[in-house]
Amino acid sequence: MNASVPSASRRISGILQSVAGLLPTALVLGALGAVGWWGHSNNWKLPKASELRGEVADKDDWCEEHNISESICLECHPEMEPKKTESKGWCNSHGIPDCTLCNPERAELATPPSVSPDDRARAKSALDFTPRPTNLKACTLHRRRIQLADDEAAAKAGIQTDLVGTASERDPVFEFVAAAGELGYNQTKVAHLSSRSPGAVAMVFRHLGDKVKRGDVLAIVEAAEVGKAKSELLLAFGLVQLKIQIVDGIKNSGGAVPELRLREAEASVKETELRIDGARQALVNLGLALDEQELRGITPEQLKAKLHFLAIPAEIAAGFDSKKTSTGLLPLLAPMDGTVVSRDVVVGEVVDLNKSLFELIDTRSLWLTLDIRGEDVAKLNLGQSVRFKPDSNGVELAGVIAWISTQADLKTRAVKVRANVSDAGGVLKSNTFGSGRVILREEPNAVVVPNAAVQFEGCCHIVFVSAKADPFKLFHVRKVRIGAKDDRRTEIIAGLLPGERVVTAGSGMLLSELLRSGLGEGCACHGAKKE
Repeated sequence: MNASVPSASRRISGILQSVAGLLPTALVLGALGAVGWWGHSNNWKLPKASELRGEVADKDDWCEEHNISESICLECHPEMEPKKTESKGWCNSHGIPDCTLCNPERAELATPPSVSPDDRARAKSALDFTPRPTNLKACTLHRRRIQLADDEAAAKAGIQTDLVGTASERDPVFEFVAAAGELGYNQTKVAHLSSRSPGAVAMVFRHLGDKVKRGDVLAIVEAAEVGKAKSELLLAFGLVQLKIQIVDGIKNSGGAVPELRLREAEASVKETELRIDGARQALVNLGLALDEQELRGITPEQLKAKLHFLAIPAEIAAGFDSKKTSTGLLPLLAPMDGTVVSRDVVVGEVVDLNKSLFELIDTRSLWLTLDIRGEDVAKLNLGQSVRFKPDSNGVELAGVIAWISTQADLKTRAVKVRANVSDAGGVLKSNTFGSGRVILREEPNAVVVPNAAVQFEGCCHIVFVSAKADPFKLFHVRKVRIGAKDDRRTEIIAGLLPGERVVTAGSGMLLSELLRSGLGEGCACHGAKKE
């Protein structure tokens, strides 16, 4: 009897523990049931903030479809702000409905603007240049308008607007082929200078980094071959003077000398003149220019003095003693303006024709070599503009294409393209890498908007244009045809006119509202064919 009492207690304790274990589950199920009952009773809508604060909202004055008070909903009451009743239809020229280029009265401007032939020509040129993104002709979302309650609602939604630039405020746009590039010296402006005759270096006047002008003396070499050529010229010049005197004496002899002797004397003069010309040409070949006219009306003594320091400026010749100085002085002259970038010569050094003494470069002229992808080469032509920014300083350079290689690189398959660029300031460095652009199209007066202003709603590119009557509350959906685009701006080929106000920030929120309301209206663009 007494043993049965603990057994009953244990059963009661077990039952209580089971009930306690089921209690949390029962509470959760009860809470879910209460939420379900409340949601069903309130049509699954959360209360507005005003209701939570105890304020009474007029449930009858709310347009669920357009998410705004029905009393000010322009879609429900179009008589307050009538839509443009007569559609102009699809513009085949520009690929948008109600084209403002063809129908400027459709623009949201206080007074209809005038579209110039240049504006239409600009749009045609942009569309003809390359295939552009297209819009769906069947899409009807451009007929919609998005409305906000007031300025405060626009500010909370982050809506910002800006005017499309007028003709004087338009920006240039570029379409280009981008490529990596490298700057190098213009190889037609590089000179490797060596002595034209073996000899010993007598003087050196220019050093590494010096800037020189064409004709400046860089160094002087004493060369035996030069002295020999000068001596040959002096000898031939003296002989011709003597033989001319003989011819003159024969002619003045009154016929005492036979005619044959006169002819022989004249032939000898011609022969000696040829020797003079040969000696003069030898000096020219050595870089010592001597005009034939300079030999006329001159005495042998004058010629000797002239040849001693031939092609050497007077200020340099003044530093030599003519009585102790060799006549075989050969000046090394700069063939062009430039900078000495290499010097490998010292006074007293014996040099020959194979040794390069100076390297002279005109650093103002550079070659830009770009590596163009094979698929982009067909777009290039000689004379096209090129822009280049070196990695070192970011200063943009301009040039034109001067050469397009006829072959692709065996490893990279890129094609070399060369452009000539100038560096008058001398700030650029050879062998510098950077980024280049070959300009395919440049439009100086393009209509552009910030990238954030353009939205793609699934089938068309659109912008939101502020209504001219109320620039902050009502926004029209406008189809546009876009062109060039960079990291900040998008070109609008057609669909916007200067002076209209577009949404530049917060357009994503307006797009969401457009698509939400468009589902209810059943946009006809799904499954449509692109025009």
